[in-house]
Amino acid sequence: MEPVISLRRATASLGSRPVLRGIDLTVGRGQVVALLGANGSGKSTAVRAVVGQVPLSGGELELFGTPLRSFRDWARIGYVPQRTTAASGVPATVREVVSAGRLARTKLGFARKGDRAAVDRALELVGMGDRARDSVNALSGGQHQRVLIARALAAQPELLIMDEPMAGVDLASQGVLAGTLREQVAAGTTVLLVLHELGPLEPLIDRAVVLRDGCVVHDGPPPKAVGQHALPGHDHVHPHAPHADIAATGLLT
Repeated sequence: MEPVISLRRATASLGSRPVLRGIDLTVGRGQVVALLGANGSGKSTAVRAVVGQVPLSGGELELFGTPLRSFRDWARIGYVPQRTTAASGVPATVREVVSAGRLARTKLGFARKGDRAAVDRALELVGMGDRARDSVNALSGGQHQRVLIARALAAQPELLIMDEPMAGVDLASQGVLAGTLREQVAAGTTVLLVLHELGPLEPLIDRAVVLRDGCVVHDGPPPKAVGQHALPGHDHVHPHAPHADIAATGLLT
């Protein structure tokens, strides 16, 4: 399977604090990979390194077979940051925000018919077609997250990277976002997700990569024997969850 992301022996620090300690992460074309772990485990730093926002202090990163230092085709990648890190007070309409996702594909900054059609489709995919002219400041948290995802989808990316897409999102929006992602996966999009727990996205996940203290402690199918809160690398285990005693022994790590 052709690797879309290849991260080898990657190290990174935030200030003087080491965050990634030699991780390996490979995502093949068409795969859906969940990056899991407790707060502070390095999940978000890993994906920010993949999109070039955090420099690696060591190791190697290739995107679509090209070393990061030579990679230029960013239109192939859609990135949805954590909602808390995205600007929410921007005086713009929903359509304007989503249209920004086409900038890497537009010629001389002029929107063409295909660009407008891609924006319309992205809005419909996330159930926001009827809110296109509304200000983003008038949206709920879940609706704002849908807009950020539509912005990434407007570029029609081959690789979609999403950092905690379900965080702080109401149940209705969770259902919409899960359905949207299901359509992208069916169309062959490669997906890397940062998640605190699998939730409604669990049926779509091919592999779970669990980080703990900046190291990979699990890389394989999502463990089925225990509840999702008991995944290796997480902070806690439900005391009454099935097989919680197994997780507590560390056998799954």
